[in-house]
Amino acid sequence: MPALSILIWVPLACGLAGALLGALGSAAAVETGPASADAGEADGGAGSARQRWNAPGTLALLGSLAALGLAVYYIAEFNPGGGLQDVTDTVWIAALGIHYKLAITGLNVFLVGLTTLLFAAAVLASNLRSEAPPVDRPRLYYFNFMLAESAVLGAFLAQDLALFVAFFDLMLIPFYFLIGGWGQGPDRVKATIKLVIYTLVGSLLMLAGAIATGVLAAQQNGGHVTFVLSALHALPLSTGSQEWIFLFFAAAFLVKMPAFPLHGWMPDGYRAMPIEVLMVFSGVLSKVGAYGFLAIVLPLFPQASVHFQTLMLLIGLASILYGSLQAFSQTDARLILGYSSVAQLGFITVGIFALDHQGAQGALLQMLNHGLVMGPILFIVALLARRAGGSEDIREMGGIAFRAPVLASLALIVTLATLAMPGSSNFVGEFLILLGLFKAKLAIAIIAFSGVVMASVYALRLFIGAFHNRVGGRVDSHEIGLRDGLVLVPLVLVILFFAIYPQLALHRSEDAVKGAVFEAQALAGNPHAQFHYFGGSAGAAAIASAGP
Repeated sequence: MPALSILIWVPLACGLAGALLGALGSAAAVETGPASADAGEADGGAGSARQRWNAPGTLALLGSLAALGLAVYYIAEFNPGGGLQDVTDTVWIAALGIHYKLAITGLNVFLVGLTTLLFAAAVLASNLRSEAPPVDRPRLYYFNFMLAESAVLGAFLAQDLALFVAFFDLMLIPFYFLIGGWGQGPDRVKATIKLVIYTLVGSLLMLAGAIATGVLAAQQNGGHVTFVLSALHALPLSTGSQEWIFLFFAAAFLVKMPAFPLHGWMPDGYRAMPIEVLMVFSGVLSKVGAYGFLAIVLPLFPQASVHFQTLMLLIGLASILYGSLQAFSQTDARLILGYSSVAQLGFITVGIFALDHQGAQGALLQMLNHGLVMGPILFIVALLARRAGGSEDIREMGGIAFRAPVLASLALIVTLATLAMPGSSNFVGEFLILLGLFKAKLAIAIIAFSGVVMASVYALRLFIGAFHNRVGGRVDSHEIGLRDGLVLVPLVLVILFFAIYPQLALHRSEDAVKGAVFEAQALAGNPHAQFHYFGGSAGAAAIASAGP
C-alpha cells in the first residue's frame, strides 16, 4: 500500500514542479519576444485557451487528482476494526521525543477523502474559469494552493502532537498569501491581517499547551518526554493540568472552526477570499478544529472535557442561535453561507461535547456532510454572481430557474442537503447529534433543535432569492456550461451517494469514535459507554467505578 507520505507531499511536489516549469516557460517567452504574442492573436484566440491550461495549473490538477485517487484507495481498503492503519513512524527529533508519525484511522479516513475531493474541485475550477479572467500569477497561486492541501492532509494524518501543531500552523501560511494576493475587494489586506491575528493567537496558545502536555506527562508519570498521541494517552495528566491545557486547545480550535464569539475574522475573510479558496477554506479547514477536539482533546484531557462540558455545549448552542439569526439578516450570499457555517459548526460542537458516542459519530458525519455541501454551494454562488453582473447580493439575483433548469436542479439538491431534508446524509448526522445530546443535556437539546428549523429558513431563503422571484435588473440568464458542470456535477453526485448510503462512513468510523469519547463518557457517568479503543487495542472496560 502506498506510504502516507506520498499522499501528503504529492500535491506540494506537483505545485513546486509547476512553479519551476512555469518559471522556465516565462523565461522562454521573454526570449522569444513579441512574436509569440502576435502568433497568439493570429490563431483566433486559441492562445487565450492555452493560457488557462498553463503548466502550474495542469500540474496542480494532476497532483490533486493523484491525492484524491490515493484517498479513495485508503477508504476502500480501510478495516473498521483495525485501529491505526498504514502507519509511518520515524523518529524526527529524538532529543525532544518528536516522531514523524502518520496513520489512517476511523476519525480521519473520510476527512482525508473530503480534503482531496474539494481541493481537486477547487483546482479544476481555477483552471476552467469560464466567465472570469484566468488566474493571475499562476505559479505562486497554485504553489500556495498545493502547499495548503499538503498542510491540511498532514494535520489530519499526524499521530504526534508536535507534528500536528506544525501542520496546523503551516496551514496559515499559504492562505495568508492566497487571500492577500488574490483576494477581492479593497479590504482584502485588512481581512488577511485579521485572520492571521486571530489564528496566530490561537496557534500560539495551542503550541504552549502541546509543549506543556509532553513535559508534564513525563514529569507526572516518569520517563522521557514524548509527543506521540498513543504514548501520551498512557501518561494521564493531573486534573488541574488538564483543565488549563484544555482551554488553550479549545481557543485554537474554536477560532479555526469558527465558533461564536471567536468568529470575528469570518465576515471580512469570507468576503475577501477568491471563491475557489473559500471552497476549501470553509469546506475543509474548519473541520481541522472539530477533528482536533475528537482526536486530541477528548482522549488526552477526558477529565477537563467533563469539567468544561457545559461551557462547550453553551458555546455550541450560542453558535447555532447566533449563526442562524445572522444568516436570516444577511443579503450577501457569502455571508449567509458564512454564518450558516457558524451554526453548523455549533451543531458539530454540541455533538462532540454531548460526550456520547452517538452524538460524536453524528458530529463526525456532519463534518463530512458540511464540507460536501459548502464546496458546491459556494461555487454556485460564484456562477450566479457572474450572471448578476458580479453582484453576490441575493436581491440582485433571481428569476433564472426556468431558464437554467439544470443549474437550478443541482442547486436544489445541495440546498435540500444543507437544510438536512430527511433522506439526506445531513439528516442522519443531525439526528445522531440530537440523539446523543438528548441523552446528555435535555434542555440544551430542546433549544438546539430550533437550529434545525432555522436552517430550513435561511437555506430556502437563499435558494428562492437566487433562483426565483423577479429577474434582477442585471441578470443574464443562461444554463450551466460544460466547464462549470465538470466541477459541480461530481460534487453533487457524491452528496447523492452519501444520501443513499451514509452507512459507509458510519461503519468505518464507529469503533474509532467510541474509543475517542470512551473515557470522557465514562467519567461523565454515561451508562452507554461501551468499550475502550485507542491505537488499535480494544477491550472490555468496566465503568461501574467511574464517577463524575
